[in-house]
Order: sequence, then C-alpha cells, then structure tokens
Amino acid sequence: MEEFVLETNNLGISFGGLKAAQNVNLKIKKNEIYGLIGPNGAGKTTIFNLLTGVYQPTEGTFCLCGEELKGLPQDKINHKGIARTFQNIRLFNNMSDVRNVMVGLANQPEYKCNLFESIFRLPRHFKVEKEMRARAKELLRIFDLEDERNNLACNLPYGKQRKLEIARALATNPKLLLLDEPAAGMNPSETQELMDTIRFVRDEFDMTILLIEHDMSLVSGICEKLSVLNFGQLLCE
Repeated sequence: MEEFVLETNNLGISFGGLKAAQNVNLKIKKNEIYGLIGPNGAGKTTIFNLLTGVYQPTEGTFCLCGEELKGLPQDKINHKGIARTFQNIRLFNNMSDVRNVMVGLANQPEYKCNLFESIFRLPRHFKVEKEMRARAKELLRIFDLEDERNNLACNLPYGKQRKLEIARALATNPKLLLLDEPAAGMNPSETQELMDTIRFVRDEFDMTILLIEHDMSLVSGICEKLSVLNFGQLLCE
C-alpha cells in the first residue's frame, strides 16, 4: 500500500461568492518533490494557506500521514509537521541568522522551558538555550551560513535569505515542506544552486516537498510530479 504524506479530498474555500479553490485533490508520496503550477491568481498560494491554517477550508479535508488537520490553528499544524516558506521572504530582519533559526526550534518539545525557569534564569533555561544554539548552528552549516550566524538577517544577500528561510522552516522538524516560489527574483546561477539545495534537503532530511514555482526550468529539473491549477481548479496531473 502506497504511503501518502499529504492527501487532500475535494479541498476548497469560498470568499462570499468567489470560489478561490474547489475540488482540489492531491496525493503526495513520501520523499516526493511535487510541483503546483499555474498562472498568477490561479489559487496556488491559497492552497498553501489552507494547508497551513492561514485559511480554514469551507469544503473538503486534508490529511498529513493519515491524520486530518482541517480546523487546526497554524501553530498546531506546524507542530504536526507542515512548514512553509513564503513568496515574499519573511525573516526577522533585525535578528541574527542564528536567532532566526532558533525561533523555529522553539516549537519543538525538547527545547521547552516553563515560565518559572525562564523568568528566574534557572540552569535548565541556559542548558536549553545552549542546545538550541548548537542545533541552529548545525542547520546554518548545512546551508553554508554558519560563518554569518551573528549577522542580521537583513544584511544577507537575497539568495542567502532564501536559504535562511528554508533553514528556519526545517528547524520545526516538518514532515512536509511547502516552498512558495523559492526561485522568485533569482538569477540562473542562484536558481541552479537552489535546485541543488532542494534535492539535498529532500535526501538529507528525508523530506517530502510541495512547491509552487513559475520558473519552468526549475520545475522540470527537480519535480517528479506536477499538478496544474487554474481558476482554483486542478486541470491535470
């Protein structure tokens, strides 16, 4: 029996009389790199917003590894195992690179401190922070960002900001990584490097990846399966 990390069943949302997405059925296998393509306004980012709890579906359901997640808030969905990046990079610009990644780690149970331990700076607080920083440095090293770990995120060049955003998403320990136009604004050299990074993430982290992209050289170069979306409906797979 095939193992699907993500399954959507007639997933959709309406805003008043406007059906932004309807009858979206996806089945994505474990370790697959899956592409969602279509023109601007087709509803691609709307699907991502449904899968991450930004919007609540008005019809249909979706499951992660067989568990239905419809109705859960964003933080719970992330905790269950779905992480994303954004078309417009959303880093904490005035925080260091390492602190950006530590924010992602804060959702993991092994790095939790209670309020009492944090307020009074008890030994566990410092132990957990040290462990978080060490793990964040490991993730930055994977993306060749360790030497810049103490620099502000806003001072990174564009391509490295994309890498930092992916590193922060991976810090939440997801089962499914959603990439929203990761190559937007990149030159051909940066796009090729990004393709290598996505393959590396899939293999190194045993990851399943769903991406939205307009750059067809990237899509055709790394995606094993594609779905085409238009006017909120899937045209073909």
